Amino acid sequence: MSQPAIVSENLTYHYGDLVAVDHISFEVGEGEILGFLGPNGAGKSTAVKMLTGQLLPKEGRATLLGQDIAHHAKQIQAQIGVCFELTNLYEPMTAAENLNLFARLFGVRNFNADALLERVGLGGKGKVRVETYSKGMKQRLMVARALINRPRILFLDEPTDGLDPVSSETIRNIIKEAQTNGTTVFLTTHDMVEADKLSNRVAFINKGKIVALDTPYALKQQYGKRALKAELVGANGQLESREIVMDAPDTAAQISRLFAEEKVVTVHSEEATLEDIFIQITGRGLV
Repeated sequence: MSQPAIVSENLTYHYGDLVAVDHISFEVGEGEILGFLGPNGAGKSTAVKMLTGQLLPKEGRATLLGQDIAHHAKQIQAQIGVCFELTNLYEPMTAAENLNLFARLFGVRNFNADALLERVGLGGKGKVRVETYSKGMKQRLMVARALINRPRILFLDEPTDGLDPVSSETIRNIIKEAQTNGTTVFLTTHDMVEADKLSNRVAFINKGKIVALDTPYALKQQYGKRALKAELVGANGQLESREIVMDAPDTAAQISRLFAEEKVVTVHSEEATLEDIFIQITGRGLV
């Protein structure tokens, strides 16, 4: 069995008396997408800064690709890609110039900026100054920059926040493609829908602590309510909603009576969202 790509052991950081990350431990396997879910101020960004070598932990340690990030930051950083929520591109330069600059910094030979731009949906835009780009285009360029060194681990911070549906879907496809090529993805977000679509597992972080860690499916099974929700025509001709809880002793009988005695318009399964579960566990929302 291969070693995990990321291992966090009692990772802790505090700003004075404020404990931002409180003894968190977890592993991320090679080629896995882990969604790191939590509201603003929960400790997500501080955790990522320790994992990427920008902050030294006050306690515990983080091991990436078999090496302690606190002692081997440069070696590890050469093998990871990072895409922050706030863009920090050289806007007076063109997209291709931005990518070529970072390729030189990484020492990447025979780099083809146009091919990478095509991959992120910016084909034909390489000679355009970044200052003229839309927010979605800039975010795709940020993702492209994070892929220059063909990273073994990709850290993404709110990669689709505030983007239009087309740009969001483009970035999701890039993330899935990276995973298919063996890249481990650490996705920090407060968007539970985004995490549910992309993640193999999700970790809920609240007030600096990890309060749940499992697959989205397993969390929904453990904390969610399985139910059927039907819309039917009531006695007054108006639409009414009816919910039937699954796995009850009389579930089958209720469903049978529903279709025998009522005029059913629609019926669908209903399950808890990741945000529902987060609120149930922590008592607070993700936003």
